[in-house]
Amino acid sequence: MYNNTLLFLTLAFCMAASSCFDANQVSSRPQESAAIVKTMQSSFYQLQANSLEGKPVSLDQFKGKKIIVLNVASKCGYTPQYADWERFFQSHKDQAVVLGFPSNNFMGQEPGSAEEIAEFCQKNYGVSFPMFEKVDVKGEGISPVYKWLTDPAQNGWNKQEPSWNFCKYLINEKGELTHFFASKVTPESPEFKEAFSK
Repeated sequence: MYNNTLLFLTLAFCMAASSCFDANQVSSRPQESAAIVKTMQSSFYQLQANSLEGKPVSLDQFKGKKIIVLNVASKCGYTPQYADWERFFQSHKDQAVVLGFPSNNFMGQEPGSAEEIAEFCQKNYGVSFPMFEKVDVKGEGISPVYKWLTDPAQNGWNKQEPSWNFCKYLINEKGELTHFFASKVTPESPEFKEAFSK
């Protein structure tokens, strides 16, 4: 009896986790973009973050390009997406940049130091897109970048926090947040391709 109950609870948890973590969720900015821009209290370009090497990086250097912000982890089922996003970055360098933010917020799947993360990404996936210091992407210690991405008072409309590793935020060439994508979405997903082409 006990074993059956335990098995049932384990299966129920896995199903709930799967539906939560793996959802193909996409959120997009409402059409009234002029009104949205007026409600933005700060610009993405005003933000700064430390690189994986610990050096301050002003995000205004990415003005004029589309920006894809990812919360990444080295020990996640979605970790192979590093390769997908590196290929995307290499083929779209003139018009877009991918920014990787390691995070240990989801079941401790990014436990490494900055040096270990850099070595893992380079050795296994040849990552060359900008990588930043490990940060909190939700909760009390949320980084300023993720605070901006998830606070409608700052970004104009979105409050969706990452639900798991490898969630994506798409920012247009003007520094406006336009889309949120859940973990399963890759550069080849139709919903991402459509949003990126706009």
